[in-house]
Amino acid sequence: MKGEVIYLYAFDVANEILTPRVQEILSEKPFPFEIRMDRTLPKDMPLYKPLAIEPHPLAAKLHGAPVRLLIRIYDVGVVTVMMRVAFEAGTLGELMRFHNPKLEDGHALDTIALNFCAKVCDSLKDSIVGRTEFPPPPEAYTVFCFTDLAGVKDVNGWLGEQRREVAGLLTETAAEKLSDAQVNEVLRIQRSFESTDLVVIDWDAALVVDLTGYVDDVLYALELANLQLEEFRVMDQRLDKYLDRAYDDLERRPMPLFGAANKTLRHLRRFRVDVAKLTDEVTHITKFFGDWYLARVYLGARDRFYLDQWRTSVEQRLAQLDKLYSVVHAEVNEQRMLWLEIIIVIFFAIDLLILLWVKR
Repeated sequence: MKGEVIYLYAFDVANEILTPRVQEILSEKPFPFEIRMDRTLPKDMPLYKPLAIEPHPLAAKLHGAPVRLLIRIYDVGVVTVMMRVAFEAGTLGELMRFHNPKLEDGHALDTIALNFCAKVCDSLKDSIVGRTEFPPPPEAYTVFCFTDLAGVKDVNGWLGEQRREVAGLLTETAAEKLSDAQVNEVLRIQRSFESTDLVVIDWDAALVVDLTGYVDDVLYALELANLQLEEFRVMDQRLDKYLDRAYDDLERRPMPLFGAANKTLRHLRRFRVDVAKLTDEVTHITKFFGDWYLARVYLGARDRFYLDQWRTSVEQRLAQLDKLYSVVHAEVNEQRMLWLEIIIVIFFAIDLLILLWVKR
């Protein structure tokens, strides 16, 4: 068996990256990343094209094989780092060593990816809007890609014979230890277009088989789903922290009427608009999948990553933020109206006193 192990890392680095301004990344000229469309699809359907660079392979090797790099820049404020390692193996069990890997020099791939992300952010500093506090934790995902199964022609039949071994590889568990229920759950989300291709999507890893040798299109669909998971997770955490801090501030001290109140309302309004805008952009980054097979792959990943639940959680917190904004705004207005009424009454009383004094 031959193929590659792909390590995907998605980093939330900013609220937005102005990609039209980007001229150079790590001293290299970026190019729009495109995937090859071999299947029938509407010709007028545009596909999102992030900026990409392919730096030199890492100096250290992984299990004797060189590590290729591909870095992509998304305008939703995400930098992805992909590492690709070729392999040859006799059995699926031999690939277990590629889980939680370390290079021959002792460095973990997670650390290498984080360092490259930091360097990319430094080179993009003039194009980044609202940079995230660094270093951000990445959303990592592993994909085992096969382009040769030792003479196998029907990959779906091969999966039927290797169900337990595939489930063990994707869950990093000895195949004989897995229950039938767990095997069925791991293999629940499958996609196949021809007898020569297959995708199995699990929570932490996926298996991709394409005997024609081209897997970049499926990898791109999985990368977008992994990117969305990272964005929704980060947004959910930010909203939690912001709402907790806002509620604490409102409970500890009364809301001021003028300067500080206006500042608080502006902050709430800006944060609400930023998160709503980012949520919309992240949600719709995949709406132009013209290749229906890739769309099915993406929908499978969306199901496995619980993206709908994450988006619902973010939307619920946005609704809480809207409610908080309305409550604060109404409270400030009520206090202002009360003080205006008191001032009017005071002036009216003064006017009466002046009239009585003049009549005397």
